[in-house]
Amino acid sequence: MTVAIFLGALLGAMALGIPIAYALLACGVALMVHLDLFDAQILAQNVINGADSFPLLAVPFFMLAGEIMNVGGLSQRIVNFALALVGHIKGGLGYVAILAAILLSALSGSAVADAAALTALLLPMMVKAGHDKARSGGLIAASGVIGPVIPPSIGFVVFGVAANVSISKLFLAGIFPGILIGAALWLTWMILVRKEQIVPPPRKTTAEILGALREAAWALMLPVIILVGLRMGVFTPTEAAVVAAVYALFVAGVVYRELHWRQLYAVFVTAAKTTAVIMFLVAAAMVSAWLITVADLPSKVISLLEPFMGNPTLLLIAIMVLCMLVGTAMDMTPTILILTPVLMPVVKAAGIDPVYFGVLFIINNSIGLITPPVGTVLNVVAGVGRMKMDEVTKGVLPFMLAEFIVLFLMVLFPVLVTGPAKWFTN
Repeated sequence: MTVAIFLGALLGAMALGIPIAYALLACGVALMVHLDLFDAQILAQNVINGADSFPLLAVPFFMLAGEIMNVGGLSQRIVNFALALVGHIKGGLGYVAILAAILLSALSGSAVADAAALTALLLPMMVKAGHDKARSGGLIAASGVIGPVIPPSIGFVVFGVAANVSISKLFLAGIFPGILIGAALWLTWMILVRKEQIVPPPRKTTAEILGALREAAWALMLPVIILVGLRMGVFTPTEAAVVAAVYALFVAGVVYRELHWRQLYAVFVTAAKTTAVIMFLVAAAMVSAWLITVADLPSKVISLLEPFMGNPTLLLIAIMVLCMLVGTAMDMTPTILILTPVLMPVVKAAGIDPVYFGVLFIINNSIGLITPPVGTVLNVVAGVGRMKMDEVTKGVLPFMLAEFIVLFLMVLFPVLVTGPAKWFTN
């Protein structure tokens, strides 16, 4: 009965068009009434406590860093460097999109920000070169999914707070899986582009490549600083976010001189608005998370999944399929906040490494950003690229399939995640 009320209140509120954060609050109130625990003061305390978290301070600073990079020329220089490296290969602009997405993901940690920047910078070039617009948009959308996987990742920050898992370990464990997803996209694009009759631009000279590298060097130093700092224990993920924002501001304003002080207000406002949405979601979700614990919903879920508990692989497959279905209807952050309190006790009871599960969980939710009908990243690419949603959806399908194949390979072969993670952490 408790599970039915939880799902009914949440899905009913969403069906009425109520924003996710308010739907979570409505779900929490419904559970409180059902459990005869309704108290406005408890409700308010949980909302406040949900946002009162030091690790969550990483969110606004990573958001700010991403905005500064897009406005201050860091993203453009990274794309130029990728063009110089692989632009001359047949279908080279597609490889540029993948390589640039991997590099940008190590700067912003936001799929939406990366996809918007790449669409604005590369989609017109790909269409002008003769590539199919829908396929090109689909590739850019699928490449943007790498953003929340390779550190720094806002998704890992939110999951780490909700699941009480080390964010630093999640960051380091996400490096190789993110590169593996990029390799899968590279192979898929290679297969698809063979049939296209497109003349690639001439190969850049060594001097031009070195020039592009020199221009992008300041931007490329940022992920190095963050990863080395985390690996050596110089700073926490929250402090790394502050370092990223300050460094991006210095490079954009002093080195590249593309960010004028008059633009700062708009940059800060944009970052603050995006942050407010995420933080309110987190705060509202903490009400439901507290009630999930009080109502002992995890034990009920464990009993439902009892047939799979003896086989961690089958359990993970069942959970991944569930996340795939949820991802078609919900955005990444609310999915993390709703499912994490329910699934983590199940994962721990089955003896699955929480960091390993966290990586799979975030990858699955990241791919959910390109699964229709909601697909936030699909909407961004369609909007920025002035395309119809069904065109982008058609174009993204082969790349989305490749990403799901990589995900389930990681389920079947955990060493793909745990092996590199041990190497990075040790």
